Amino acid sequence: MECTLCGACCVAPDIAALDKPLGLRCPHLLPDNLCAIYEQRPNICRDYQADEVCRLIEAPTLDERVHKYLALFDLTEEARAVKEQGCPSMKRARQAAARLQAGAPGGERPDEPA
Repeated sequence: MECTLCGACCVAPDIAALDKPLGLRCPHLLPDNLCAIYEQRPNICRDYQADEVCRLIEAPTLDERVHKYLALFDLTEEARAVKEQGCPSMKRARQAAARLQAGAPGGERPDEPA
């Protein structure tokens, strides 16, 4: 399948090589859905190939495609939490998720000060 340059792969998944959290727009994604660092992009981006998932999430807008991607992989709530917490990095997003999974109020672990 040929890439349609829809941009969903640069928003929906997390991209560890770029420290980009789940559901947040890659800072290198330009308004026209092209990559600002295309020649220097990490291998994970170079190796990505459009596939059946691209067909499954087809929609008129980038937001709709991202929503469908997250729903397809049951990641909607996790992405919502990342967005609400304003996590600018994947590392911080994962730390916040771990605190929330620990069940502490406000996202703090019981053994950590607020």
